[in-house]
Amino acid sequence: MILSLRTRTRFALASAVVLLSRCRESTAPTETKPLTALTKKQKRTAPGKFDFYVMSLSWSPGFCATPAGRNDDTQCGPQWHFAFVLHGLWPQYEKRGWPHGCGGGERPDSAVVDAVLPIMPSPKLVNHEWSKHGTCSGLSPKEYFDEAGEAFRSVKIPAAYQAPIKQITVDPHKVQSDFAAANPAFPADGFVVTCTNNGRFLQEVRACLTKELAGRPCNREVLRSACKSKRVIMRPVR
Repeated sequence: MILSLRTRTRFALASAVVLLSRCRESTAPTETKPLTALTKKQKRTAPGKFDFYVMSLSWSPGFCATPAGRNDDTQCGPQWHFAFVLHGLWPQYEKRGWPHGCGGGERPDSAVVDAVLPIMPSPKLVNHEWSKHGTCSGLSPKEYFDEAGEAFRSVKIPAAYQAPIKQITVDPHKVQSDFAAANPAFPADGFVVTCTNNGRFLQEVRACLTKELAGRPCNREVLRSACKSKRVIMRPVR
């Protein structure tokens, strides 16, 4: 079959378009975006790469009133009477978010766990906090929990909240201001009070610290976690 010049020209153009399309597909950087995103994520969660700490002080009587607490004899057994305990020391980013689960390294041995139990009275919590937060500190387990203990001892608990034997109903803003007054080295916005999801019960007091464990202002993200209720209940120490 003899093709006309016009037909041969059309076939040639069509073939060129197909060939160009295949060349583009074979050279397209299809893996660039995933690799770039992964690299950024890896850098962002590198141990020791963070800006400040949030120390979380949990109101133990509130935890012990929950189903999880009622099954935790190490913190909530009848022989224990804890008030504020250390929930965790959390590396944070200044602008947004926090590193977590950085992985690698050794796990806390029994000596490290036993040493921190007087202020963090749950071996399960100790290991959880190390896995989720401590691995991002750039420290060994002993160094990390030594720092956590130092941070805990650096914050003075106001007298009214050290061991109340009766239930307290209080404005969370007053709890925040009482902590600030008891710790003049911290700025007024260096503490944040949180409450349970229904807003009825006090849950935690959070303190913002530099990497050297000095008091500092909390960033916007931490401040947004503040309790919005006008009154919260502090269950008594049992």
